[in-house]
Amino acid sequence: MAPRVLVSDKLSETAVQIFRDRGVEVDYLPDLGKDKEKLLAVIGQYDGLAIRSATKVTEKILAAATRLKVIGRAGIGVDNVDIPAASKKGVIVMNTPFGNSVTTAEHAIAMMFAVARQLPEASASTHAGKWEKNRFMGVELFNKTLGVIGAGNIGGIVCDRALGLRMKVIAYDPFLSDERAQKMGVTKVELDELLARADFITLHVPMTEKTRNILSREAIAKMKKGVRIINCARGGLIDEAALQEALSAGQVAGVALDVFATEPATESPLFGMPNVVCTPHLGASTTEAQENVALQVAEQMSDYLLTGAVQNALNMPSVTAEEAAVMGPWLKLAAHLGAFVGQMTDEPIKAINILYDGAVAEMNLAALNAAAIAGIMRATNPDVNMVSAPVIARERGIQIATTRQEKSGAFDAYIKLTVVTETRERSVAGTCFADGKPRFIQIKGINIDAEVGAHMLYTTNRDVPGIIGTLGGTMGKHGVNIANFTLGRAKAGGDAIAILYLDEPLKPAVIAELQATGLFQQVKPLQFEVA
Repeated sequence: MAPRVLVSDKLSETAVQIFRDRGVEVDYLPDLGKDKEKLLAVIGQYDGLAIRSATKVTEKILAAATRLKVIGRAGIGVDNVDIPAASKKGVIVMNTPFGNSVTTAEHAIAMMFAVARQLPEASASTHAGKWEKNRFMGVELFNKTLGVIGAGNIGGIVCDRALGLRMKVIAYDPFLSDERAQKMGVTKVELDELLARADFITLHVPMTEKTRNILSREAIAKMKKGVRIINCARGGLIDEAALQEALSAGQVAGVALDVFATEPATESPLFGMPNVVCTPHLGASTTEAQENVALQVAEQMSDYLLTGAVQNALNMPSVTAEEAAVMGPWLKLAAHLGAFVGQMTDEPIKAINILYDGAVAEMNLAALNAAAIAGIMRATNPDVNMVSAPVIARERGIQIATTRQEKSGAFDAYIKLTVVTETRERSVAGTCFADGKPRFIQIKGINIDAEVGAHMLYTTNRDVPGIIGTLGGTMGKHGVNIANFTLGRAKAGGDAIAILYLDEPLKPAVIAELQATGLFQQVKPLQFEVA
């Protein structure tokens, strides 16, 4: 039976025809996404769902989507998709991250021109029959300093266009390497320096807990007086109330906003203020961009439904259909190994070395590498996925080394992950047994056999009596049930480790009590995605 796709938002007829030409049944119902109840009633009939921004794919919708295998978002933003719920259901979420990059970057540049020369107000005044030539005194962009917060795909294009305007470009991006910055022709700076130096500031970062209100009241106070701010990225990156106050006080000379904390934005403290340029989230609104992302999502979804090939997935690596059946447990293992070392590493990573031994060495190592790297980076950036993680690692200047070797020990196959920092190396190895469950088999060179659970506790200590009793007694005292308890040691009286698989996360008081005993060198709670 041919796979069936529902298109619940507006896509071009050319994109819809791609599904048909590839042998996929498609129902084009472009207004269905606005009716939650109707969508809920029919979603169970489809293998794929193609959307833009109007359709909200909630946990409730996913619960009713009994056949759904893939969601394709024609565009980059997936705020309207519950990705954790989709992952739990086994539904792949794809986007089209590059189809509207140029369009969004161009809109940011256009907004910068508009706020520099007060174009909307001057146009409205002239339309009203006035000739207020002396009222609208603008500033040049030439030789001004542009501060770009977020120098990724879209931000990088903005940098390139601004350099063409002969602006001085400085960029703040934690993932931007010195080499990449030099190649782009921009100066890499820390955020405080950018705030102090920039004449114009433009935002091109995703909306996360770390970036929420990145331009806070305190940040705005650090800016050069008379700065102009452009945001075509996501609402919520700027404290809008603080921005209104800064405009009124003259600290900020102008603002251009395409996005707002609440959308649709029918009211805002910024509306009606002089030299505030507003557009209704038009960053990706060009005919070229809309067509590009529509064609891309149709091709990607068709490829997955017909062949199992995955492109631009946000919640799984790119793998072929043949590889998927075999690699599933190993992808989970690679992610768990990464998550372990990522949570244990507090300093910048210089290199990641991954050893594949035995049968796993013949698998798709690019996907396994991506899973491991994503696992490491999620410890500090939960929005990193298997698609973006290798790119971010390269931009950070992290060296990735992969080694294959034939079966060399007791296991038919295993993966060993080593992270190198300025001061140390940390390694962990794991395998998958016949039951498909990933296991840790070596940490710090000490052999173990530990099943991976959602909530775990890792400790290191000298091999002395009383460790088991202290761990067990403390867990019992606080009502924490131990699902599994694994011990290992280098030698009698030497370095030893313990891994506890727990039924619930540990409270800080439990960690503090264990640390207070003086028996442990490390007491580290760990979390793993095991669904």
